[in-house]
Amino acid sequence: MTTRPDAHLEVISGALTDPGLRRPANEDSFLASFPVYLVADGMGGHEAGDRASAAVIDAFRGFVGRSDVAPEEVAQAVYAAHSAVVEIAAGTTRGAGSTLTGLVAVQQDGEQRWLVLNVGDSRVYRLLSERLEQLTIDHSVAQELVDAGRLTREQMSQYEGRNVITRAMGGERSPADYWLLPVVTGERLLICSDGLSGEVSDEGIRAGLLVGGSPTHTAGSLVAQALAHGGRDNVTAIVVDVVGGGIHPRLEDTTGGLMTSGSATGTIEVATIPSSRRRSRD
Repeated sequence: MTTRPDAHLEVISGALTDPGLRRPANEDSFLASFPVYLVADGMGGHEAGDRASAAVIDAFRGFVGRSDVAPEEVAQAVYAAHSAVVEIAAGTTRGAGSTLTGLVAVQQDGEQRWLVLNVGDSRVYRLLSERLEQLTIDHSVAQELVDAGRLTREQMSQYEGRNVITRAMGGERSPADYWLLPVVTGERLLICSDGLSGEVSDEGIRAGLLVGGSPTHTAGSLVAQALAHGGRDNVTAIVVDVVGGGIHPRLEDTTGGLMTSGSATGTIEVATIPSSRRRSRD
């Protein structure tokens, strides 16, 4: 567990990753140290998946311990992460890629806010006043079918093509989505790979976040749930509690339903080469 008392924010976090029950290696990487809370789910199998996700996370390590990160710096780190994965992919026979999702506490107009970012189908959730929201939108074929009314959200985890994503770090035409949100005292945030969200329902995630344990205990409990439900993939969970220093949780300041891609504050286009966007099952 890490604790960050800041001049403005007091944040506590805990994290856990597990290879799951069917994978020989763990291709997930994460960073959970103020002000950066990120998960990357690598693709490319034994040859490059773990290297790709690690390279993505490494691009953000320079922010650790800072309270003055600007949104533009995060965008630059995303660009650097894209470039790093492209370089790794160029040296493999199968290609390589990674998801990237999470949040960074940034300075905007003299206030600290969460900059939520996403490429792929790893997710960020927020629990506030017992209400669970998914703050990110999956870049996946399954999500596109849900948007088109051809698949229900409940069917996503069992859909045959659930592992096919439409954007990836190191992939062509894969801009990041961004959302700039207030930091709210009392909110609990979850950043996770699809090894968790693909095994545990929204209600199961909500119940797991509501148990009231420490972030470290809660992250462990959620990973255990994913393993108990089959553990088909690598599983990573970061739980972040805002203990103090955020805005008062007034409904009009913090809600607005499920975020959509149209809510993004900006995107990043990068020149990349093609890479595999279906997770290997070896």
